[in-house]
Amino acid sequence: MREFFAMGGYAFYVWTSYALACVILAWNILLPHRVHKRFISRLRRRLTQRTQA
Repeated sequence: MREFFAMGGYAFYVWTSYALACVILAWNILLPHRVHKRFISRLRRRLTQRTQA
């Protein structure tokens, strides 16, 4: 098992690339969700301002 995690001496590069890939995947999931929520809240705010005016 230790040999698996050592990756033949390239462990730093391999695990760093895995970690970077996970961060990018998480970013690609979370960012659009956050932008969508912000868009919906701005749209709701606009609609409530129009109905009150």
